[in-house]
Amino acid sequence: MDLMPPPADDHAASPAGPAARADAHAAVPLLNCLLREVAEPLPGPGPDRDPHARSTYRLPGTGRLLRVRGTRRPAAPEVFTAGAWHRLGHPGLVALVAEELRRHTGLANRELPAEMLDSRDAVAALLDARARTAPPDDPYVRSEQSLLTGHPHHPAPKARGGGPAAGWLPYAPEAHARFPLALLAVREDTVVEDGDTAALDRLGTAPPGYRLLPAHPWQLGLAARDLAPAFADGRLIELGTTTSPVWPTAAIRTVYAPGDDLFLKFSLDVRITNDIRRLWRHDLRRLHGTDTAVRRAFAAFDGPGAPAWLSDRGHRTADFAFEQLAVVVRDGLRGHVVPGATPCLAAALAEGFDGSPLARTPHPAQWWERYLEHVVPPALTAFAEHGVVLEAHLQNTLIATGPDGMPVQALFRDAEGVKLLPGAAGAAPLPTVSRADGWERLVYCLVVNHLMEIAAALADHHPGLDPWPAVRRELARHDLPEIPALLAAPTLPAKTNLLLRWTGADGADARYRPLPSPLAAG
Repeated sequence: MDLMPPPADDHAASPAGPAARADAHAAVPLLNCLLREVAEPLPGPGPDRDPHARSTYRLPGTGRLLRVRGTRRPAAPEVFTAGAWHRLGHPGLVALVAEELRRHTGLANRELPAEMLDSRDAVAALLDARARTAPPDDPYVRSEQSLLTGHPHHPAPKARGGGPAAGWLPYAPEAHARFPLALLAVREDTVVEDGDTAALDRLGTAPPGYRLLPAHPWQLGLAARDLAPAFADGRLIELGTTTSPVWPTAAIRTVYAPGDDLFLKFSLDVRITNDIRRLWRHDLRRLHGTDTAVRRAFAAFDGPGAPAWLSDRGHRTADFAFEQLAVVVRDGLRGHVVPGATPCLAAALAEGFDGSPLARTPHPAQWWERYLEHVVPPALTAFAEHGVVLEAHLQNTLIATGPDGMPVQALFRDAEGVKLLPGAAGAAPLPTVSRADGWERLVYCLVVNHLMEIAAALADHHPGLDPWPAVRRELARHDLPEIPALLAAPTLPAKTNLLLRWTGADGADARYRPLPSPLAAG
């Protein structure tokens, strides 16, 4: 079932045509960025006293007025020119944003507008593919593959490097893709690995003197020219493909092999949101240490419904293509999920998908309290007692629900995004962040990126529910010195993805602007 994200507080019918639907999906996150990071809200209705009270904003760089319908999922953008409001299609919105950012920052950027248009075209290709493809039966995989809009506060969340759709669509989770992995044999004296990679050897059989190395077919095509000499001189041998297909997850370059109960994370030389998604050498070298620190933190949790960490337990690559051929081995689900429970991706709960337990629960207040009880304590305890800063955002969190749809467990993943505080167990040889910077990052990931989105989705589906008193109660239960200030602060840190991309900041950089805090109202 393809769920179009309707404006949160407008009940007008969604556009029916595929082009209009692609425009609507692509406009939502771009408008969210513009309104959060740049625009200045104006009180009351617009200059023509619109009785429908659409929200109106001033764009400070150009001085133009923009109005939109809806809040969490803004729609139907219009600009005020020549004494009247004029509707903006997606290309017009991109042009407006580009002009505003040039004026606002004093910088030009040709790359990002092209990515915004590419993101919209990717959505159109995904919608077309979905019309011809049945969604997976497995509710977990269905949740991972549900994100047609994607990151709700990124200007180009579905950009795929500008290449033709035929090159990436066979590997797109949003198109319900599944595919076999390429299998390579790497000459043994060139293999580089760390941690537990034994699961890779069970995917096939390598000839004597070689080790097995799976590869993502998309990445193998992107790296073909660089790898040609290794194939020519025998350092690499093509062995065919895996006998069973894998499912790409929301992360695109991470796939799930259900038969082997295994996740594999690959390099992908394509910009997805803020980063070129290559497994960088410096990240791989610190991965084992970081993952070990997180595993130690999670070992302290026990009892029914204890949270789980999906360990990035090892990686393997070749020394002549260290980053291009790297693959990370991640724990599967069956050894971690509470028996009888069904996991789903938290980001899918925010965007909506067929079978979402958030949408169908008859007890939303109780559902939300259970959700908070499972998601919040692991992140705060790991920080307070172990110096581990989880990247507990929507795409790195799974929530498992019981047969009644109630949350019973939280699972977290992705050691690459974890930060360590000075003094964390095993942190001595690894880069660390200050406690203040670590706390800011945790608040952004957990509260702004994660809880604010789930809370808003819950309120959309269950009108009349105020989700924030429960959040305050859950946070107040934890004895951290930062909590009282967090509950009293008028603002929260919101990452500025639009300005980061426009100004060409490093993808791992994090700059924040203050966002009004719903915690301060209680």
